Amino acid sequence: MSKKVIEELEKLISEQVNPRSINIDKLSVEEILRIINDEDKKVAYAVEKEIPNIAKATEAMIRALRGKGRVFYVGAGTSGRLGVIDRAELISTFGMSPKKVIPIIAGGIKAMFGPSEMAEDKEENGVKIMRKYNVNKDDVVIGISASGRTPYVIGALKEAKRRGATTVAITVNPNAKINRYADIVICPIVGPEVIMGSTRMKAGTAQKMILTMMSTAAMIKLGKVHSNLMVNLLPISTKLRERAKRIVMMMTGVSYEEAERYLEATNYDIKASILMIRAGVSYETAKALLKEVNGNIDKALMILERKKRSD
Repeated sequence: MSKKVIEELEKLISEQVNPRSINIDKLSVEEILRIINDEDKKVAYAVEKEIPNIAKATEAMIRALRGKGRVFYVGAGTSGRLGVIDRAELISTFGMSPKKVIPIIAGGIKAMFGPSEMAEDKEENGVKIMRKYNVNKDDVVIGISASGRTPYVIGALKEAKRRGATTVAITVNPNAKINRYADIVICPIVGPEVIMGSTRMKAGTAQKMILTMMSTAAMIKLGKVHSNLMVNLLPISTKLRERAKRIVMMMTGVSYEEAERYLEATNYDIKASILMIRAGVSYETAKALLKEVNGNIDKALMILERKKRSD
């Protein structure tokens, strides 16, 4: 079994020796950093080539989040941690429901803070987690695996696909095993790592870029961004509450004190505060209208303007 794994690893781009860093242990700190930086510069170009596939996955993500579905990030090690991080940021930045985007990391929460690599070695564990969440046709399951051979992730994608969910693979190896079970494959070819097999480096950077691109684009299309402002943020810190005031001031032209007054009256509901100020409506009217237009401020203002002209 161990020999088979070695044979699999030898075929992966991410497990090859990088000729540019072969003598890296003999270099100065600055020389080491320059090699790492030069290699990192290649990542954005590799990701750029995958934008059509990233777009397909993002559209699937939007459909799930707009409807009855959920989005699952499934990974092990660095890949799993990146899924957890992305989901955590969606909650505070965009007010996303934690029930709609669910990160799953092999080994559970303890794997966030230390090695738990043995947890990734059994396909059946990935199958079990999909059954636990009763994954179905409304859901999207995104398997994140740099090598593309992680048994836990493969098991999850296999089961998700069997259940009718849309499956997405994010890997850096074009002939990866995980691709067989994915409806959409995102595969930036970032090349060998500076340290052979250390996929927390270029592969991890590519994965982080892709997840951030997908989730940010999805949040924009779901109406959680107006212009390029975070109008759906959660006011869970002083910084975020002050940012909310600044956004309301920018969108309406009111003073700091006036923005604060409206936000405190609406429990820091930025969108409702903007509608109340710009259209002179009550909080109840603003909330009802925003629900009707799926949180789109422009559509809400257009409806209010039409109503005002007809009155």
